[in-house]
Amino acid sequence: MKYKIFVSSVQGEFKQIRLDLKAFLLGDAVLHRFISEVFLFEELPARDRRSDQVYLQEVERCDIYLGIFGYEYGNEDPNGLSPTEREYNQATRHRKTRLIYVWGSDDKKRDPKMKKLISRASGELVRRRIKDFNALTSEVYASLIDHLDGMGALRVPPFDTAVCQGVTLKNLSRKRVEWFLETARRERAFPLKRNSATKALLIHLNLLAHGKPTNAAILLFGTTPQRFHRSAETKCVHCHGTGYRRPFASQQIYSGDLFEQADQARDFVLSKISRAVGVRADSNIAPAAYELPPDAIGEAVVNAIAHRDYNNNASVEVRLFTDRLEVWNPGRLPGTLSLDDLRTDHPSVPNNPLLAESLYLTRYIEKAGSGTQRMIELCREAGLPEPEFEQRSGSFVITLWRDWLTPELLAGYNLNERQMKAVAHIKGTRRITNSEYQKLTGVIRKTAARDLDDLVEKGILERMGEKRGSYYILAGKK
Repeated sequence: MKYKIFVSSVQGEFKQIRLDLKAFLLGDAVLHRFISEVFLFEELPARDRRSDQVYLQEVERCDIYLGIFGYEYGNEDPNGLSPTEREYNQATRHRKTRLIYVWGSDDKKRDPKMKKLISRASGELVRRRIKDFNALTSEVYASLIDHLDGMGALRVPPFDTAVCQGVTLKNLSRKRVEWFLETARRERAFPLKRNSATKALLIHLNLLAHGKPTNAAILLFGTTPQRFHRSAETKCVHCHGTGYRRPFASQQIYSGDLFEQADQARDFVLSKISRAVGVRADSNIAPAAYELPPDAIGEAVVNAIAHRDYNNNASVEVRLFTDRLEVWNPGRLPGTLSLDDLRTDHPSVPNNPLLAESLYLTRYIEKAGSGTQRMIELCREAGLPEPEFEQRSGSFVITLWRDWLTPELLAGYNLNERQMKAVAHIKGTRRITNSEYQKLTGVIRKTAARDLDDLVEKGILERMGEKRGSYYILAGKK
């Protein structure tokens, strides 16, 4: 059986949220198999019918009413009722399954009529409070999975919501739970206190199923998660050249919980790449810059750990080459997203919403759908080529380009000694002018111009600006 979902809210208040929620529901690897339609009133074409007749009839036709109650009440009809309340009443009258999510916690800012509607709904059913889109998708996901399970639609539950066989609360690390509570309170104003019971935290995060810890719980807080999920690890390899060939320069396999794996994989890469130390100009501490932005490395690693297919026997792989970093995530992009979508604003469609929510609460990932764009921005700011995203051999692969002008590659360009010196200079300073080239190499302006033009023609440098204000930067990877 497939279900039709009616999304109800004040359209103006949740314009983008409504669209992103629909994309999430239809793009999730599990939920989309059980959903025939997600109805949004704003997507209807023009019709020769009253709008209230249309949306009330659609509520009557739906299987699940999903209400997002925010701060605004909405435009009122002659009887003083908003479309949102009329839709809720219609769903109640026709005994539809109602899922209610209350947006925000500052009730003083809420419209009095919306407060009254929330109070009324609270007396009729269980509703959940949420404060952002990540929390909304996590709660909606958990609610729908619970509903589908109760209807017998799920023969095999999704990985992160399924009970982890043989696991009890004793298999979870109290130290990690306390760290999570402290970090989430500091980073996202998480409501539970540091001394909250482990069970209370799992209930709040929807990490218990039938009173038992789920797969998500053991991966996030387990003392030895790999005892129950052997492939839930991160393999890091440092290669000698640009090919994935043995013998490797070094190799590490990181286990433990997902937070540990994210930290250790990031540190592995940082320990292997170059780190330039600048001059103490503004403080007693000399600035340092890695050849790859640390935050971009972290984004790529956490993206793979959060969104991988944990039913796949492969592990996350981090491969560091002399010219690039590749992060392999076992699985595929959701069907509603293309590789090109990752470079523009797009909704978050996590493969493991419950894992993603906990990583968000501890600020390991940021707002929904922004990770790939953030990586692009960081690489641009560092003067590096944009990251590449691709599906390869059953995995989603992110490539961050290091210094693509390797010694082996430069040797093939037949550069003179002055040009080689200039390229090395630009790798550290990010730019060079004709005057700086003259000082660096001891040549006259005409020779400097000829050398620089040759580097531009060979695709090694790009000229920026015009005439006296011009300068040269390293060209992007060709």
